[in-house]
Amino acid sequence: MRCVIARFPFDLTKNGVLDSMKGIAPEPVTGAAVTIGRRTYPVKQVGQVITGQDRRDFSAGEVLRAMDRLGFTCHPAPPAAGPAGLLGPVAQASALLGSPRNV
Repeated sequence: MRCVIARFPFDLTKNGVLDSMKGIAPEPVTGAAVTIGRRTYPVKQVGQVITGQDRRDFSAGEVLRAMDRLGFTCHPAPPAAGPAGLLGPVAQASALLGSPRNV
């Protein structure tokens, strides 16, 4: 399959990606990820290995689209959860005001 990553064309195949990632230890996943074989890799690590480019040169979305079209299981980045979304309105107000001090 022909795809463009960071304005460069690549002819990628599923077997080619599997061979490229063979023997590569997955880094800790903090954002979007791709499952290749039985391992889950960060999408930027996969992009760097299969293209030979620096991770700053391409976006995670470009690699996710390519891996999805090749048939790999892709996992989007989890939504950022802030403390405001976890607390109710009263608990959030209490957290902002702080706890009372014993004098």
